[in-house]
Amino acid sequence: MQRVLDYIDQHLDGDLDLETVSRVAAFSKFHFHRQFSATFGLSVHRYVQLARLKRASHRLAKDAQSVTEIAMDAGYDAPDAFARAFRQRFGQSPSSFRKSPDWAPWLAAFGPLDNARSKLMQITYEQDDVMIRDVPPTAVAIMEHRGDRATLGDTIQRFIAWRKAAGLSPETSPTFNIFRSERIPANPADYSMDLCIGTDRPIDPDDAQMKAGTIPGGRCAVLRVVHDTHNLEPAALYLYRDWLPASGEEARDFPIYCRRHFSFFPNAPAHEVVVELFLPLK
Repeated sequence: MQRVLDYIDQHLDGDLDLETVSRVAAFSKFHFHRQFSATFGLSVHRYVQLARLKRASHRLAKDAQSVTEIAMDAGYDAPDAFARAFRQRFGQSPSSFRKSPDWAPWLAAFGPLDNARSKLMQITYEQDDVMIRDVPPTAVAIMEHRGDRATLGDTIQRFIAWRKAAGLSPETSPTFNIFRSERIPANPADYSMDLCIGTDRPIDPDDAQMKAGTIPGGRCAVLRVVHDTHNLEPAALYLYRDWLPASGEEARDFPIYCRRHFSFFPNAPAHEVVVELFLPLK
């Protein structure tokens, strides 16, 4: 399966139909289709489509080719078909993305792609990966998500819309998630997370979506995550289950939270996200 993913990445301009890719895996195409879907949770066709759209979005942001050329390279017969698929996946037209890319829905769209790769590249953490840092308190605007994680995407879109309307960019204002429940609780309705953007401006008391709050300062164990930043549960489990008992430290009465650091074109060769996971300590 690792050989298959590497082959797809290296041959995005080529013929990547099921028969071709199954030969790389040395499986019959029928067995390979079932095996791939069972391993990664998405079909070969879907994986290839996402990989080509990812490359297309990089090229759009770099402004290296025309939209028509990028559409053809992504396997679409016409620019309008490419534009429809792009808008459906990222919430922006290709031309709008080129002028002002919105990275949050971009990240969400490629969750399945990154999750597929992370299944073959299990990350292990060590004591030396964790730093203890004194962090200052941060004033934030908070949008609460309460309820089934399946609806989190809608909350994220509302958060992005509010952030844009308020003129707060993730390039200049820190973005945080506060995790108030397990990632997948036994009862889906118990899922709870806060989406936060750093700002000390007053929040309108009549604002039904946002409220003002503060991420408290103090000592925190900090773990950087640069691989699968969509699923922070393995990193969080390491901090709670392995690092904390061995460290002799004691957790403070505040949930584990993360800050997302974004890199933007043209300063980065590709869009990159680094997450710092904070475990508050006494």
